Amino acid sequence: MDWRTFAQEMASLARDLLAQESVNDTLKRITSSAIELVEGCDAAGILVLRGGRVHSLAPTEQLVVDSDRLQERVGEGPCFDAARTSEGARQFRIADFTAEARRWPRYVPEARALGLGSMMGILLFTEDEDLGALDFYSRRPGAFTEASETAGWLLASHAAVAFSSARTQAQLEEAIGTRHIVGEAMGILMGSHRLTEDQAFAALRRHSQDHNVKLRDVARQVCERGGLP
Repeated sequence: MDWRTFAQEMASLARDLLAQESVNDTLKRITSSAIELVEGCDAAGILVLRGGRVHSLAPTEQLVVDSDRLQERVGEGPCFDAARTSEGARQFRIADFTAEARRWPRYVPEARALGLGSMMGILLFTEDEDLGALDFYSRRPGAFTEASETAGWLLASHAAVAFSSARTQAQLEEAIGTRHIVGEAMGILMGSHRLTEDQAFAALRRHSQDHNVKLRDVARQVCERGGLP
């Protein structure tokens, strides 16, 4: 591992991640960079747990999705553990899938049948939240060395900040968009039904609750139809 070259590539990646236009683009850049920057990595993805269910984000190939689904089904595995661990170890590695499975005994044999030789799982986290696990896969046993693990940890550190930042920006943009369309819908109701601002908002909120439809979607319908559906 040429750490000077790696540092230069990481610096370039940090700028590139901030330039991505969406959360999905950011995640795809992270996983593609795992293959480019981490020695031995053949495939990569981000595993996220939501309500006990596994979601595969930006997988570079189907092998990643198959491994994530397997970990969910058997309830164990390095990336599954990393994604649900808030304390203790935040980095896991299976050096050789052909060796005896002392840890994750249900996952390892079936993962071996998928064609996996070795893998790593590293938690994506910031000071405020845990975001999931960045997972690295190789078809070759013993592909990941201590240097690979260090490189993976450094990439995951940059990735977590970029992921969190992109998601916050997307949430802000959605909030601004929601505020704009709700305001437009309120104006329509105020003009057509001679309602006050508070009455117009209450009408939107009541329709949203009564029909189990998001407030933004109700507002969009009002804008499209000129009134409540």
